[in-house]
Amino acid sequence: MIFNPANRWMVLILGGWLCLGWQIFAEEQNQPMIGFTELQCNLPGGRHANVRTMRAMVIAQNGTNKKELAPALVVDENTWTQFAGWSPNGRLAILNQGWQDSENATWEEQNKTFRMDAGKWRLDGYLWNIHENNGFNVTAVNRVSHYNGGLFFLPDGKGLGFTPLIQGVSRPFIMDLKGANKKDVSGSGGGFAYGYSASPDGGKITYHENYQVYIANADGSEKKKIDTGNPFNFGPRWSPDGKWILFLSGKHGASNPYVVQVDGTGLKKIADLGGYQGWILFLDVEDFHQGSSDVPVWSVNGKTIFHTSKIEDRVELCQTDLDGRTLQMTTSKPGTLHYHPQPSPDGTMLMYGSKRDGVRNLFIMDLKTKTETQITQLNMGRAAMWPHWQPMLPKAD
Repeated sequence: MIFNPANRWMVLILGGWLCLGWQIFAEEQNQPMIGFTELQCNLPGGRHANVRTMRAMVIAQNGTNKKELAPALVVDENTWTQFAGWSPNGRLAILNQGWQDSENATWEEQNKTFRMDAGKWRLDGYLWNIHENNGFNVTAVNRVSHYNGGLFFLPDGKGLGFTPLIQGVSRPFIMDLKGANKKDVSGSGGGFAYGYSASPDGGKITYHENYQVYIANADGSEKKKIDTGNPFNFGPRWSPDGKWILFLSGKHGASNPYVVQVDGTGLKKIADLGGYQGWILFLDVEDFHQGSSDVPVWSVNGKTIFHTSKIEDRVELCQTDLDGRTLQMTTSKPGTLHYHPQPSPDGTMLMYGSKRDGVRNLFIMDLKTKTETQITQLNMGRAAMWPHWQPMLPKAD
């Protein structure tokens, strides 16, 4: 087939109409979208051989109309996309576009470690317009790094946060919605930061730096360490009212959920993961990085947390209140693994991944009736990971 440049615009227009039509259908059926990442997980060759098959996907809440987002961003066999979140109004998707040099990937497999040098790795964050089927690489504007992870919307909707790799150190940054005015907010003496997020009112930020949790003003000033006495502290998350921070604390591979008030008081362990290491293996071949972090999350009302805990040879879903009372939500057959719980925006449902009979699919539980619905139907060798609920869309006037 001879490619006519005019066909490209026809494809883009048709793709935009199909995408728009799909979203209108989903909204009319009161079916918010769910974004996730699908990949192959059993290919020989290790981590990169499978990671490069990642594709950002969306699916309706009832499991219908699954679509790949932004296939045009996959420019060669070593490029992939990953679904990473939504804008506050649910109109834009946050996508990661990743690339790694294949020779570097071979070196990493041999040495069992990352080598994320410029020219060997690239990671960028896109804001993807689902209605118009196009996107904008906000991390490429006035670029500060070749590797830019953790893109998210600040609570006021007027800016973005992300964590670029600067001379081998990941730092919290802010920028405006057009990708300009990038600013390092790590404060003095900043170390390797991860888990960066902003408080619900946008006034403060938190992250873990060198596996210690810090709280600071949004501009990085008045940085304060939360002293737990533990060497490993990971994945801080704000409560919906902005008064508490939830995170994992302990030793690497043996930590438990803790909460602390924003002023640093009230630190307490609230749940026990039963020896669960805190990460889910998303590959069926050896992964030198040990898979994906599986951290606890707040309920919508902020009165409980959802988390996964090891019970015998299974990883089950649990719900724990701030007084430490735990409810086991699932009872599964041997070998089952649950991961990445995410409450719906209205708090009535819980979405999560579950590896059953060797396959990682996504499920939704009605929190009132405890009934469960499987929303992806993948077969052996494929996996559904990192789900994100679409925020409640504003109703038309």
